[in-house]
Amino acid sequence: MGVRSERDVELRATDLDRKTSGSLGTMQTSYNGIAVPQDGQAIEYKDGKYLVPDNPIIPFIEGDGTGRDIWKASERVFNAAVEKAYGGKRKVRWFEVLAGEKAFAQTKNWLPEDTVKATVAFRVSIKGPLTTPVGGGIRSLNVALRQLMDLYQCVRPVKYYPGVPSPVKHPELMNIVLFRENTEDIYAGIEFQQGTPEAAKVIQFLNGDMLKGGKKQIRLDSGVGIKPISVTGSKRLVRAAIKFALAEGRKTVTLVHKGNIQKFTEGAFREWGYEVATQEFRNETVTERESWILGNLEANPKLTPEQNAEMIEPGLGFAAKEFQDSVVQEVKDAIAKIGATHGNGQWKKKLMVNDRIADSIFQQVVTRPSEYSVLATTNLNGDYLSDAAAAQVGGLGIAPGANIGDGYAVFEATHGTAPKYADLDVINPGSVILSGVMMFDFLGWHEAARLIESSMAKTIEQKYVTYDFERQMQGATKVKTSQFATRMIENM
Repeated sequence: MGVRSERDVELRATDLDRKTSGSLGTMQTSYNGIAVPQDGQAIEYKDGKYLVPDNPIIPFIEGDGTGRDIWKASERVFNAAVEKAYGGKRKVRWFEVLAGEKAFAQTKNWLPEDTVKATVAFRVSIKGPLTTPVGGGIRSLNVALRQLMDLYQCVRPVKYYPGVPSPVKHPELMNIVLFRENTEDIYAGIEFQQGTPEAAKVIQFLNGDMLKGGKKQIRLDSGVGIKPISVTGSKRLVRAAIKFALAEGRKTVTLVHKGNIQKFTEGAFREWGYEVATQEFRNETVTERESWILGNLEANPKLTPEQNAEMIEPGLGFAAKEFQDSVVQEVKDAIAKIGATHGNGQWKKKLMVNDRIADSIFQQVVTRPSEYSVLATTNLNGDYLSDAAAAQVGGLGIAPGANIGDGYAVFEATHGTAPKYADLDVINPGSVILSGVMMFDFLGWHEAARLIESSMAKTIEQKYVTYDFERQMQGATKVKTSQFATRMIENM
């Protein structure tokens, strides 16, 4: 198939960035030889808000393998919901753009420049699953697209629909929205292969300069990767998570990190997240430790700062004097700064911001999922956690996702292409359909979104499902992808 190497992919992404810089938003009459719908309008973005016409042009990538069947079914569902919700006053003008196998067959590129240009020009798009050929290619280009458009939020809602087979006893307790930082961490792609001059140069610099004289040394036969976590990337991700939580009436935002080990990357993400909460959303938020301080004082108004400090930090008396003093000062500062605005139980009405160690949260979303609502995570942790959470409510086949930036959004299936089932009309279309629900909510077309979501829930409750669910549901009827879509439309 002539698959490009990872290095080729990186070079093409860089070349693409250079060629399209300054011209990405320029509107064309066609892309990849496909004419833009003449009866549609582009979505605009001004002053931080999307301006959505009644006939938006929305690019779509149908996807590879089973993506073809899934997109056909999903488009029918989307169109039916919009028609029923708005009686013809609104209509999506779908516009196909090429990526993956179809793009390579027609243009010899996995992700043509015109596809990137169209995705940027029309701002909001949706895509099915894409092939990841052996040797690299599509996955790296997806990351390049996110970085080029600065789609820094990977948003993954995880909730249960009654009747969906689940490996846990109470999947209905799971209802979280995960905000995963999408542009840095190890996904920045800065790594050097073992045995190369570049790796040797990095190791020599670290061992001979940065680590000189210490016990830590990097083995000379190592590959080396760089994990950048920035103030900018961390704060804007947490800011988006908090804004979402406040808008949706969610009760908590949890910062997920491995800061107990990686203090200056993962730990910094935690600290910067708290800074956003306490500096930018002070009137709307309370941290977990602040809630303990205020709660302790309300239960016993005669409590001294020293006594309060011992209650929020068990074993404080055995700690170093410097640490003891810092916790006492934390208590005093909290009471002085927010005692009047958050005290007397007012903190209970605020958005709670807390944090959890990454390995701990994996256990807790299984054992105590109802305690969590919105999770804000670094890139790699979010990658793991979103899939683990989705497994509890039916798997990736019904897990939607979105990549969102300031002015751009790409909604997408979270599962693979399952090529052995391609063109057999048997695959669950739930991931793309629910990604469409996210997209319509994003556009403000909430009536269409609710029609789609409720009809899917009803269809599943009727046990009229594709094979992946049917084999785990007693008394279910196994149906084709297209038949599932037809029943959904009927259930609207």
